[in-house]
Amino acid sequence: MEKDLLKDFEQQLKKQDLSARTISGYLNDIFFFKKWVTQIYGKEVPFSQIAKEDIKAFRQDLLTIKRQKATSINRRLQSLKRFFDWAHRHKHTKVNPCTSVRFVRLQRGNQPHSLNKKEVHALLRAAGQSKHGLAKRNYAFIQLALQTGMRIGEIVNLQFRDISIQQRVGFVRIVDGKGLRERKIPLNATARRALSAYLKGRSLQPDDFVFATKRGEPATVRGLQAIIQSLGKKAHIKRVHLTTHTLRHTFAMNFLQANEGKLVELASLLGHESLNTTAIYTRASEESLAESVKQIEVNIYD
Repeated sequence: MEKDLLKDFEQQLKKQDLSARTISGYLNDIFFFKKWVTQIYGKEVPFSQIAKEDIKAFRQDLLTIKRQKATSINRRLQSLKRFFDWAHRHKHTKVNPCTSVRFVRLQRGNQPHSLNKKEVHALLRAAGQSKHGLAKRNYAFIQLALQTGMRIGEIVNLQFRDISIQQRVGFVRIVDGKGLRERKIPLNATARRALSAYLKGRSLQPDDFVFATKRGEPATVRGLQAIIQSLGKKAHIKRVHLTTHTLRHTFAMNFLQANEGKLVELASLLGHESLNTTAIYTRASEESLAESVKQIEVNIYD
């Protein structure tokens, strides 16, 4: 019965065009909660008997005992809320135990970590020195990420027909971005040169993927992430934990430095639905906060 209920919920999520990864995340959170409830009561407890007190106790346990981050706790709560909203709506449960449960309040964070100029140059140098004939590919990949702020999944799914490069203008079309939205991102001269050098001499069909492995197979998210990690080590970048998202943050920070106050434009380029998401780039960085504290007049050694 419980397994059938979860299968029905999974089918409902698939009908909403959610990615396999998102669906898996929802189900894993529900299984995690189910296991927790079983441990607390010492027996299996049907979903129909879950009360709001159980959800609140679960939230408190994650926060004070397991010491999970607020974002992780809220993600699990969101999964439970979506599941029980659906279950109650379809009369699988008499009550919705998540109705009055609140999310953990998030503390306003600092700017996301981004690369400075020296680190960018070191990373590009490492990419351009890649062996096994992969230098042009790696260099184009890094430049595209730095100059457009594209998500790693969007770069992996990029096809030849999605790129337009002319002498003075160019753009890349994102046709399967987050939330199934479409947008165009202009390509500056740096990105156009890097992509042109990489694509020169390659015989590609419109639906061929732009980035491929040395065997000619389409690149994967995991593969490009591994490239970033490898290049980061070669570039001796240690100040930040380098990921593909670090390059996206670097693009966003550089855009705002060159175009002060243009949050709407940045949100459009990044594919954000809400300006609140884009506003994280206007917050103080950890470095600037540390520097400000140093300037306090009472910062005197005795």
